[in-house]
Amino acid sequence: MPPHPSSRVQKAREDLAARLREIRQDAGINGRELAIRCGWSESKSSRIENAKTPPSDADIRAWCRACAAGDQIPDLIAANRQSADAHVQWKRLQRSGLRRLQESTGDLYQETKTFRVYVSDVIPGFLQTPGYAAALLSSIADFRGTPDDVSDAVAARMRRNAVLSNGAHRFSFVLEESVLRYRLCSAETMAAQLGHLLGAMDLQNVAVGIVPFSAQRPVWPMPTFTIFDDGRVHADTLDAASTLTQPSQVELYARAFERLSQGAVRGAAARSLIADAVASLE
Repeated sequence: MPPHPSSRVQKAREDLAARLREIRQDAGINGRELAIRCGWSESKSSRIENAKTPPSDADIRAWCRACAAGDQIPDLIAANRQSADAHVQWKRLQRSGLRRLQESTGDLYQETKTFRVYVSDVIPGFLQTPGYAAALLSSIADFRGTPDDVSDAVAARMRRNAVLSNGAHRFSFVLEESVLRYRLCSAETMAAQLGHLLGAMDLQNVAVGIVPFSAQRPVWPMPTFTIFDDGRVHADTLDAASTLTQPSQVELYARAFERLSQGAVRGAAARSLIADAVASLE
């Protein structure tokens, strides 16, 4: 298996191989003994350890059990699947436009019951107006050099965001105050966006907290991320949205969200921050 053209995907493969090698070494056995215990060839062990052959879920289970490390199976299997997801995500961002990227998460949005969303850069996609989304997606398409299908992408995002009005889904948002101030569009479009944000705060299934500039923070500002129930995290990076599914990773982001929430104001205090941001546009 040649190195993957995406450095992120290749690193994920190499990190998984390194973890498997460490497990074998900690067990005090060599590649030949591991192969005997797993019932496969010594060359297969070598290929997996050197990131030449991606292991299957069954391979990971056999490897860990042979090394008396069964407790590490869930995280390693999640890491293996995460690498495959990142491969698909990378190819999608490079070869197709933004519309398909919006549509690709449709099923996930419908299946998720509780969304926890932290943003430090832009208005959350769930809460965007068509005008704000168009300005943002145009900037992304230009930066990434993807096909210019912004109008279709905006329409797809608005269809996807209909989940917000479904009371069967719960949403908890934590926004940095900076999100209210960044100018990614015209003043008129931003004013409409902030007004829409105020309206969304009236929804029974939506909770919005804003971390003020002046707040004493329990933790530092972080890159944007979304937690889907308790099993999946999308963490934004410059080149793609990383999909994290290892239980330890999801727990880490859940803990971060809880800490960030502690510094947020809600209700009248949050509305006051939004009103101040609107006033600054005049």
